[in-house]
Amino acid sequence: MDRRVSEIHAGKASELVWLLEHPPLYTAGTSANPKDLLQPDRFPVHQSRRGGEYTYHGPGQRVAYAMLDLNLRGRDVRAYVHRLEEWIIQTLAEFNVKGERRAGRVGVWVVRPDKPALPDGSPAEDKIAAIGVRIRRWVTFHGIAINVEPNLEHFSGIVPCGIEGYGVTSLVDLGLPVTMEDVDVALKRAFVQVFDTR
Repeated sequence: MDRRVSEIHAGKASELVWLLEHPPLYTAGTSANPKDLLQPDRFPVHQSRRGGEYTYHGPGQRVAYAMLDLNLRGRDVRAYVHRLEEWIIQTLAEFNVKGERRAGRVGVWVVRPDKPALPDGSPAEDKIAAIGVRIRRWVTFHGIAINVEPNLEHFSGIVPCGIEGYGVTSLVDLGLPVTMEDVDVALKRAFVQVFDTR
């Protein structure tokens, strides 16, 4: 990924998105707080130069690493993160799942009326997708992770993204028999809608 980003910046390679799955592991972003790694010996822990805190990656989770040139797409980090969120939201919408942004909480969230309300009386919400990016010389890397059918118990070894008091969900946990291939088709279609607007 580092090499590709350098090649994109040098004009020697085109933009690229990788779709992949990792073996079970935790990654620590540049803002990771060691106290949020609750079970340090459970899975390998990889230091990552992306932004954000601790994240779990594993089988059943679609990770998309986006290597895009913001010199061509607008040098605006907030706008880029907003587009990543929109990419996830439009992908989830293909399965009739309403993904939402939340101020002060990174990632994409779904309301869970089937769960008990939060202590303040507001509806329960679970995180269904994470975002963690790095930008070097206005070329992006790292990206997003959507929970399709991971083992949700594996998230218990960390405080995901440093956010406490909320759960984690997946498309299958929401009762949708969705495959990774289904999600890939939706991701590709939504990417065109969100990013091919230059």
